[in-house]
Amino acid sequence: MSDLEVDDRPIGSATMAEDGTLVLDLRAEAPGIVGIARFVHEPSHERYAAWLEHLGGLQPGEQKLVPPWPESV
Repeated sequence: MSDLEVDDRPIGSATMAEDGTLVLDLRAEAPGIVGIARFVHEPSHERYAAWLEHLGGLQPGEQKLVPPWPESV
């Protein structure tokens, strides 16, 4: 992939628990480096609404792939 191409591959998956908690399993890669992380955001978390909007909404029990954030973020 050239420097000018946008990598739009999913960066992980998100699941909403029955109580509304978001569980985000994310992966990042760079030459020679791989990073994985799990974020758990309850509905009261300050970033909860932003994540939910980024995912295009999610319902309890549902799972979606997480699109990459725009470069400007």
